[in-house]
Amino acid sequence: MGKDNAVIQINSDTEEAPATELETRLLDPNKAPAPALPQSLKSSALREDEDEEGEEQQEEEDKDEEEEDIIALWLVKTFSVKLIGVSFQCKRFFDRIHDSIFHQHVVQVLSTPKKKMDKKFRNINTAMQFIFTIGDVKKVKRMTEEKISTCSLKALIRFISGSKLSMSNELDAQDDIKSVSEAKHLADKIIANIVSVPQSEFIEKERLLEFLQNERHVKYMLKLFVGAARSGKINKSDFKKWVIKVYKDRETLKRSLNDAKTAIEELNRILSAIVIVVIIIVWLLVMGLLTYKIIALVTSQLLLLAFMFGNTARTYFEAIIFVFVTHPFDVGDRCIIDGVQMVVDEMNILTTIFLRYDNERIYYPNSVLATKPIGNFFRSPPEMGDSVEFAIDVFTSIEIIAELKSRIKHYLERKHKHWSKDHILVVKEIENVNKMEMALYVTHTINFQDYAKKVKRRSKLVLELKKIFEDLGIRYYLLPQEVRIR
Repeated sequence: MGKDNAVIQINSDTEEAPATELETRLLDPNKAPAPALPQSLKSSALREDEDEEGEEQQEEEDKDEEEEDIIALWLVKTFSVKLIGVSFQCKRFFDRIHDSIFHQHVVQVLSTPKKKMDKKFRNINTAMQFIFTIGDVKKVKRMTEEKISTCSLKALIRFISGSKLSMSNELDAQDDIKSVSEAKHLADKIIANIVSVPQSEFIEKERLLEFLQNERHVKYMLKLFVGAARSGKINKSDFKKWVIKVYKDRETLKRSLNDAKTAIEELNRILSAIVIVVIIIVWLLVMGLLTYKIIALVTSQLLLLAFMFGNTARTYFEAIIFVFVTHPFDVGDRCIIDGVQMVVDEMNILTTIFLRYDNERIYYPNSVLATKPIGNFFRSPPEMGDSVEFAIDVFTSIEIIAELKSRIKHYLERKHKHWSKDHILVVKEIENVNKMEMALYVTHTINFQDYAKKVKRRSKLVLELKKIFEDLGIRYYLLPQEVRIR
């Protein structure tokens, strides 16, 4: 009985004891615990996970850096184009913009009735209002090409490009000058406003000072007219011509600025296309999509394209250098190309359009113009030389020649607005012992941008020479000719 109890006690103890690992696997394989891994394997697994996470972070950082490089490249391109545009416009147009702003201020002040001079200008497009936004007239006059800020230059360009010469300070677009006839009307209005005596042929310095209220501005105005700085008077006809010139210069400047803006936009498009191609290539390289085999294939194709379109790329490059670096003319300049006088009508990146003397439009590729010598009358000095050649009889006395020189000198001094005092009359040579070749070298007080004015002055000089020859009895006789009569 005791043994049975012992056996029973043992069996119960055995049932309550936890199952061994082997028993557990035999009874329920699915519930079997995972085998314990060695410590070295656990460490290597952790390192692999960390390496994968590090590689993913590195890839993300590389992508971020790539995006930053692309953005930086695009910003560099944009900044370069802006810098080229500002530098180009400042170098080429600052002086003309500066003068145009001041001339419009003068015109508007002189066209304002005296009783309204104390009222502020209300037109946001007037030169005076624009000057108020910058500071004052003195600040505009003190601006120089080196000191002007980019914002001020852009404001000047926007003002010139977005407005016309106006005869009024009121907010009325109908007062804008749109033609030469309206410019003449504006000149008549100014003369009637500032001339105290209607019968007078001159505009007095004192009257200009009453309106402009600045001695320095008055002196600047008088220097624009030949002889006015010395006499203190401006001829009415000369003042009318000046107002018309101000209008023409303003319109020409406006077209020049618009063409320059168009050229800069074309340059921006070209550079944008190049930068986009570079970005695509770099992106393919970074992503690993561009293998060496593909690079070799693309390179061979690019060499073929370079052979096909290399001349086009060279033309574009030469045209860009010609327009933005050389830049030998602007819109409205009178030039001589291949011995033909033409006026620049329109400038683009690849071509320039000229107007010939008969208004025929001629298209020149800029790459061709870059290889030609170009004469520019507008950029020439304000005084240009001219000559008149003639022949007189070899037996003309020295006294008559001396009188001829005296009469010519007297005429040039009398026409000091048209001619400089510096001149010379020379004998070039004697031909066939019966003819003296002579030449008169004179200097105009203008350059030949206004070629019609130059021709008129020269024509009057030639007619005066003819009159002098008749008064002095200067002749030229041919040698006796042998005539045979059959």
